[in-house]
Amino acid sequence: MRESGFTPDKEQRQTCPLCQHMGTPFQDGAFLECPECLGLFRPPDAWPSAHEEKARYEEHNNDVHDERYQTFVSPIVDAVQHHHGPQDTGLDFGSGTAPVIAHVLGQVGFDLACYDPFFAPYPALLDTTYDYIVCCEVIEHFHDPAAEFARLHRLLRPGGRLYCMTMLYDDGIDFQNWHYRRDPTHVFIYRRETLRWIGAQYGFSKVRIEGRLITIQR
Repeated sequence: MRESGFTPDKEQRQTCPLCQHMGTPFQDGAFLECPECLGLFRPPDAWPSAHEEKARYEEHNNDVHDERYQTFVSPIVDAVQHHHGPQDTGLDFGSGTAPVIAHVLGQVGFDLACYDPFFAPYPALLDTTYDYIVCCEVIEHFHDPAAEFARLHRLLRPGGRLYCMTMLYDDGIDFQNWHYRRDPTHVFIYRRETLRWIGAQYGFSKVRIEGRLITIQR
């Protein structure tokens, strides 16, 4: 999720974009590690350009009718159906080239708005509030996670839920060979502790982590 461009100085390149603490090189130095929120982040001069980022997303060739893709997003779909009904308003934030969650939930009466800075750039959708927001494989792409989580908190109604799917890093993972680390559009990688820091910092009431599914309640 790309924000407006800027040319960072050396200190800014080493500052965590989530909590603004100075990072230190992590393993081979392609990522930096934040001592405060424990997030791992690429310095801005290692980010792909907007053109490269969009091209990478277009390579995914996702199809809303692909049963494997529908199975992949099923943790979010199941959670939404468990906690919400068709009368609730939802937003797919970072819906990508194929908004499969909106498609699957739409088949059972739910109506999700879809926003994506590249493929569904409808800023008016960010001027209202929602009962729930889904972010499937999105938060690891945030160039400015501090601003994005503040915005997601603002977009949620009191008691609303943010459903995210991402892979979390822990010390049992071979980071150098981890496929998640090798994707150049993955610029911020979270630990469980990072998500708890986000919950406390932005005033969310609950953070629940179940494998790749993270539920953050306002």
